[in-house]
Amino acid sequence: MVTPRISYAHLLAKPNPKHVESLLKFFESGRAQRGTGGFGVEIEHLPVHNGSDTAVSYYEPNGIETLLKRLAPYYDEAKEYWENGHLVGLARPGVSVSLEPGGQVETSIGILKKPSDLITLYTKFRREADPILKDLDFRLVNYGYQPKSSFADVPVNPKDRYDAMTDYLGRVGQFGPCMMRCSASTQVSIDFVDEHDAIEKMRLGTVIGPILAYFFRNTPYFEGETNPWPLLRQRMWDYLDFQRTNVIPGLFDPRFGWEDYAIDVLSTPLMFADLTHTPEAVASGASPKELHRPAFRENAGDVYPDRELNPYEINHIISTHFNDVRLKNFVELRHWDSLPIERAERLTEIVASLFYVPENRERLESYFDGITEEEVFEAKANIQAHGRQASPYGQPLEFWKEFLGLEGLLADIPGDPNHPDVFQE
Repeated sequence: MVTPRISYAHLLAKPNPKHVESLLKFFESGRAQRGTGGFGVEIEHLPVHNGSDTAVSYYEPNGIETLLKRLAPYYDEAKEYWENGHLVGLARPGVSVSLEPGGQVETSIGILKKPSDLITLYTKFRREADPILKDLDFRLVNYGYQPKSSFADVPVNPKDRYDAMTDYLGRVGQFGPCMMRCSASTQVSIDFVDEHDAIEKMRLGTVIGPILAYFFRNTPYFEGETNPWPLLRQRMWDYLDFQRTNVIPGLFDPRFGWEDYAIDVLSTPLMFADLTHTPEAVASGASPKELHRPAFRENAGDVYPDRELNPYEINHIISTHFNDVRLKNFVELRHWDSLPIERAERLTEIVASLFYVPENRERLESYFDGITEEEVFEAKANIQAHGRQASPYGQPLEFWKEFLGLEGLLADIPGDPNHPDVFQE
């Protein structure tokens, strides 16, 4: 009898051993390149028209494409990202601007040495963007979902990846097009020093993420109506495509390590194959559409050559997974709605306190020692079912507010200054 090392997901898929080794080296490089204490923060913004509060699309006159072109002089020309003849991304040291499928404007900021650095870099982005936005007659809103528009009213931007995702996620799960076109988030990335540290941070982030998400909830609307779910973002992702979302399979098994995560990622159908940085594919004379193509059934081993993967290929493969916590060469915590910058800074301060202050980290690890995947699922469902009366992990929300140090949450700062009285209940 042969017992697999860990038996959780994709049991009949066989990832390429060279690809597994590539991911292990990639994770190890995070340890080599970073110490402890750094941050990366991503804030997605919903573009809405002044007056009507409806979604602004990429293609419309004075829309998202126009915004990016007018922002471009502030960024490095060599780092512009174009696809299908359209500008879809900008970058310079410390800040990049990219687009989510429905034209959501994402600012990625870091690496930060302390949470307060976030305000400095973000303020510069807004100082440049706000006069352009005023001239274009739309604004960037920090809610978890579009306030007025339905997913059906929002076209995807011109990335081939998003066409494939629309086709795939529109046929599986419950909320694929809603998530893609109308949702927006805040994500915080943290460092790790070795494999054990990374796995422990992934576990703790997965455990406490839904609780933090409740205290930082910021989604008043869903599909033009009052949002009925305490955690809409969680609801959408949990019911989207279970093989690439929710809790990482096997994460709470004591044997779980980087290799198990690599095998899970490499065994999942890619959904979309990006071969633009695969030399063998480029040299073959493949057309642009062949280098960017759907891969609904194929996993990485079916798509990429029998060799070690390069960094671009690795990042693409990992980017097709959307777990609550994601491992790259850093740990990415992904639970939270789009937040105004002051609240995003406060969230980052809390993350710093919980993960980087040794006594707080030890207290969390001790409290949650032995927790199971099923208990995490129960806690998430408990919050969704009971809202402010919830008792995740058997304790009321007031307990968690004190235990996690959730003071000064700045909950009175609106996600849209044009509607200062609108908050999620």
